[in-house]
Amino acid sequence: MAPLGLRARWTVVTVAAIVLFGAAAAFGIAAFSDYQRQQAKPSGMLTAEAGSAGIAAVAGSEADVARIVFRNTALGADYGFVAAVPLTDPRGARVVTDVSCDRVYATNEYEMCLRVNRGVVTTFSADLLDGNGALVKSWPLPGMPSRTRISADSTLVSFSAFITGESYSTIGFAIATQIAEVNGPDSGTLEDFALTVGGKPVTAADRNIWGVTFTSDANVFYATAASGGRTWLVRGDRAARTLVAVRDGVECPSISPDGTRIAYKKVVSTSPTTTWTVAVLDLATNEEVVIPEPNSVDDQVEWLNDSTVIYGLLRADDSGASDVWSAPSDGSSAPTLLIEHAWSPAVIR
Repeated sequence: MAPLGLRARWTVVTVAAIVLFGAAAAFGIAAFSDYQRQQAKPSGMLTAEAGSAGIAAVAGSEADVARIVFRNTALGADYGFVAAVPLTDPRGARVVTDVSCDRVYATNEYEMCLRVNRGVVTTFSADLLDGNGALVKSWPLPGMPSRTRISADSTLVSFSAFITGESYSTIGFAIATQIAEVNGPDSGTLEDFALTVGGKPVTAADRNIWGVTFTSDANVFYATAASGGRTWLVRGDRAARTLVAVRDGVECPSISPDGTRIAYKKVVSTSPTTTWTVAVLDLATNEEVVIPEPNSVDDQVEWLNDSTVIYGLLRADDSGASDVWSAPSDGSSAPTLLIEHAWSPAVIR
């Protein structure tokens, strides 16, 4: 057989390219259609009819029902939306609202919703919503959402977001944190507060502060400060604009409802990746109890009550999936599963 001419060879190549492109396009369309079907199908979790569009919705329309609010992570049409379960029945039917958040915290009055607003240009925001999901205030974020809290009396909010890097395990990450009054001015970024460790000022350019937890005193809060590869539990004073280190090796603190203890995560390993566990500090005795959690916990702990802590935990065998677990704060027993397919819990008592 005579060899193909140049034009014939180009014809063969062109036809082959068209066939390959068509196959790739068909595969892409099929994959996208399958993704849409996965997103649209029911999640498989037991849900109840929402009484309203916001955090007031749970097991009916009673806004004063004690409940746990969280980000629903069950695959399906409700993925990423704020949900709630009664405090008396955490594994029962969940109410899913029409509010979508990447990180959430709530009280009876307000909800803080940290969002990634995807579009032609991706933006990030910290949105304060009322109980019906209506926007009250909004602040732009410099990057990926991290942590948020609301004071028990619903007068103060805090929010943190990464400036560079994508997680706390990233070397050289930078993070910005603010405290704001719901009906007043912002305190500015906490990086502007004066940081003192061991009686000496820390002014290094790599200072980071995040993970605020509010006390019953509107002027006093606790947070994490970091510099030079070290982290500290710091006590903040809003009026004096100061941060004073009170303990080494603490991240993402959360004060107990009675104000006597602080739960937090602490590093237990840095090889091959950073691993954290949960610990609880007694503020009166300075004694620390480590929770017997075998998995790495990268979350800001929440208190279910004065004797129990809860936190989100990623599933090691299922990328992107997460659950909320609970454990006695005295470390007396192993953690137990509290809410399946959930993240970023907030307890409304």
